Amino acid sequence: MDSGSEQISEQILLTLSLSYETLPPNFSLADNMLAGAFAGIAEHTVMYPVDLLKTRLQIINPSPGGIYTSLTNAVSTITKIEGTTSLWRGISSVIVGAGPAHAVYFATYEAVKQAMGGNHGNEHHPLAAATSGACATIASDALMNPFDGEEMFSLTLTHSNWWPVIKQRMQLHGSVYRSISHCTRSVYRAEGIAAFYVSYPTTLAMTVPFTALQFTFYESISKVMNPSKAYDPVTHCIAGGLAGAFAAGMTTPLDVIKTLLQTRGAAHDAEIRSARGLIEAASIIKKQHGWAGFFRGLRPRIITTMPSTAICWSSYEMAKAYFIRKSKDS
Repeated sequence: MDSGSEQISEQILLTLSLSYETLPPNFSLADNMLAGAFAGIAEHTVMYPVDLLKTRLQIINPSPGGIYTSLTNAVSTITKIEGTTSLWRGISSVIVGAGPAHAVYFATYEAVKQAMGGNHGNEHHPLAAATSGACATIASDALMNPFDGEEMFSLTLTHSNWWPVIKQRMQLHGSVYRSISHCTRSVYRAEGIAAFYVSYPTTLAMTVPFTALQFTFYESISKVMNPSKAYDPVTHCIAGGLAGAFAAGMTTPLDVIKTLLQTRGAAHDAEIRSARGLIEAASIIKKQHGWAGFFRGLRPRIITTMPSTAICWSSYEMAKAYFIRKSKDS
């Protein structure tokens, strides 16, 4: 092949890669949000049982029937006593919450990354990646609306922090809640609106560094594995899994604190029930379990997050590629 043909081939490859990473002008916000929603629902539906196990294992003061010695013991005990379907208890909260939250999440990510020049050139842009990740989680946490459309909840539950609270309450051993609506009403009547916000500062304190780390490593690993930046399912899957595992391990202590705050209303320990914030929750964990308590559920958290982020990024990039191709054809 002569030099002229080689230059033309290189130019074509460069154009294709840029047209994928840099969203075309006619790529609508709606398509971007649909890709994000698809990724969120796919990720959380597949990984929900493992997330339930993580929640059960992180409970600081569980009920007598909710004490497990290991991940495998938790699986066998739950399926034997509560039935296999109990591993999906509360899945409806994920379907309702994950779609809209991820739609906002990825739309913000793309907008901020593009604005900060994260799509230009082949060099790494860690600041753009970290900033887009932080902005994505802040936007999705701040703009997520409640699920049942009733005026009281639509006016007050304006943060995405409500649905992890509902989800984890429904995941607890011995949960008496029949549905999202039943759980929401019960928690609201018993604990007030503050129950939906008690771990919000901790949620942001955890998710901002988590997403900043995850996005930075995902972008960097992707560029090392796939310099052409063309759509590559293998790259997206591996990069997503590795980035998620690292970020999950680093933020496990804050995840344990968040879990304590979000499930405090169902705790049997009076001290846990009265926990009011990050510092107080951390003190309780240190007092009752020592430093090791901050790493409760580390293994299931990584097991949950690694395939979870792999599925999420693979699903998002696949949907994104589909909509870009569709927009080019139109």
